[in-house]
Amino acid sequence: MTTVLIIVGVVVLAAIAGYLLLRGRATGGAGLKRRFGPEYDRVLARHQGDTKLAEQELGERVKRHGSISAQPLSAEAREQYTARWTRVQERFVDAPEEAVAEAGDLLTRLSRDRGFPESGSVEDRAEALSVHHPAHVDAYRRVHTARDSSGGTEELRKDLVEARALFDELLGDRTTASSGQNRTGTDKQHHAKGSVTS
Repeated sequence: MTTVLIIVGVVVLAAIAGYLLLRGRATGGAGLKRRFGPEYDRVLARHQGDTKLAEQELGERVKRHGSISAQPLSAEAREQYTARWTRVQERFVDAPEEAVAEAGDLLTRLSRDRGFPESGSVEDRAEALSVHHPAHVDAYRRVHTARDSSGGTEELRKDLVEARALFDELLGDRTTASSGQNRTGTDKQHHAKGSVTS
């Protein structure tokens, strides 16, 4: 009787373990797709549709960069960053390529101040950002490669607009947006002036 109970217990435990393993695999892919959004599709395309390789890469990113926690910014630092972004927007009118390149440098400095790695290539930094800001990380890549692209001023303007969304997230203005105020005071002023990124 004891032997039968042990065998039944082992079979039940094996069935539970198998179920949890299969469930973990199923939700792992769905969880990664939900977490990374468009970045998931980008990585999947780079791996020519191989979900196993794509999910392995994204899982490794989460392991490497998932523990990064946002470092606080002082009110003074926030004001300085906001003022610098305003200057980038104003410069875009006369020198779009230089303004977009400057936006890339500003995003790198801001991400570093928030706790993301500064060293490595643009793609290394983008991978770290993708774990926490997947919806806008491609804008980070584009503002760093704008000078190499063949796109015109309109394409650069789109890059800068999307980079602004990442800037706002890194700055910590998501709470402002979620409370129904989509623009900071500075943004409202630029909207009134017909800013390129409004």
